[in-house]
Amino acid sequence: MDILYLLIPVSVVLVFVIGIFFWKSVRGGQFEDLEGPAYRILMDDDRAVQPVQNAAAQAETGRSSSQSGNASRVDPHQ
Repeated sequence: MDILYLLIPVSVVLVFVIGIFFWKSVRGGQFEDLEGPAYRILMDDDRAVQPVQNAAAQAETGRSSSQSGNASRVDPHQ
């Protein structure tokens, strides 16, 4: 029973602290655009394709990235 004298005030303070953080995030615009990040995942980004193309070019020349030393440069003379 004595522990309730400690737990009840701690829980009330915790609720107020969580409420303050939630209120600050709402006022700061944290929850204004809920659909935008979901659509950004689906957008094509051509920069993400570039490393795959370099790997394909190395596979055509028969050199692995451990042999070449620089994965983005392919020597056409070998």
